[in-house]
Amino acid sequence: MAQPSYPIRVFAGPNGPPSRLLWLVKWLLLVPHALVLIPLWIGFLLLSLVALVAIVVTGRYPRWIFDYNVGVMRWGWRVTYYGYGVLGTDRYPPFTLADVPDYPARLEIEYPARLHRGLALVKWLLAVPHLVILGILFGGGGWLSSQAGNEAWLWGGGGVVGVLVLVSAIMLAITGEQPRSLQGVILGFNRWALRVAAYVALMTDQYPPFRLDSGGDDPSRPTDPTTPDTEPTARPAPAMS
Repeated sequence: MAQPSYPIRVFAGPNGPPSRLLWLVKWLLLVPHALVLIPLWIGFLLLSLVALVAIVVTGRYPRWIFDYNVGVMRWGWRVTYYGYGVLGTDRYPPFTLADVPDYPARLEIEYPARLHRGLALVKWLLAVPHLVILGILFGGGGWLSSQAGNEAWLWGGGGVVGVLVLVSAIMLAITGEQPRSLQGVILGFNRWALRVAAYVALMTDQYPPFRLDSGGDDPSRPTDPTTPDTEPTARPAPAMS
């Protein structure tokens, strides 16, 4: 039975047999992405402040800022999935803000036609219950302080999820396979975090569900595009050259 629609949808799947030991050096392979993502996330934070002002004044999220911010989150999710947030694939993440349909990790966020002006000012406060739980899952206060910069997604971050990823990596090294049920739970926690991050970033007025949707397929049904409160998903951002 399909879950109620939610405008942030996270997808993930395998891409070929995993290497038993590649995860030991992925931290080094991710350095180029970290160097690019740091300024991109700074831009994300600054443009989110501009979007906040625009929403309070007009009730709309500027489309070009929305597309950029979705692109940064999409890029961060691919890196997380490849790296120590999931260890879900050995396929190296592309350097692009655009959607890559054939990459095993994807993120879709519906563009909201209208947003509540006053709600934009207090979403961070309303999200506190989620942030407390996710702070425990992803590594306590360190996750709360680094979430906006995506450092927790990029490097893992400890906590319950960090332990689960470590167990998955050890099982991979010993058996050549990762427990599918364990991977499903890890994906569910990351899906939860991405939903909350998008809500705090003002991309939707729909409050994130307190729900662990495990597995690689997002259970949410796409919102009917004929309804007046949404527009089609974000346009692909231009690829980084």
